[in-house]
Amino acid sequence: MAVALRTYRNLFRVTGLAFKGDERVLNAARDQIRNRFRENATLEPSSPEVSSAIEHAQDVAKIIRHNIVQGKKEGELYKLRIHEDTERGDNDTVKLPGGQKVKIDGKKCCDT
Repeated sequence: MAVALRTYRNLFRVTGLAFKGDERVLNAARDQIRNRFRENATLEPSSPEVSSAIEHAQDVAKIIRHNIVQGKKEGELYKLRIHEDTERGDNDTVKLPGGQKVKIDGKKCCDT
């Protein structure tokens, strides 16, 4: 299936981005991807489990791309490798359920 192959390749690209320079974690992530796809390789293409597995893999790729940040300890501090796809936010917007407004300094108001 073309969608499964694209998803598989995307997961490999995403892990390369998220775990760049950390061969141990990169290899472990890619081994896990291979194993999960092999487990599902025996499914019939028409099976509803296939679309569910592909959707799950796509969700995992989104989480890895947007929410995983590498940290490396340098002395007493940690240096984070944040890339262009890393989701950024602040504590105020993270705490609010969807659609609510954030008031900053009691004056400004913005959409979350």
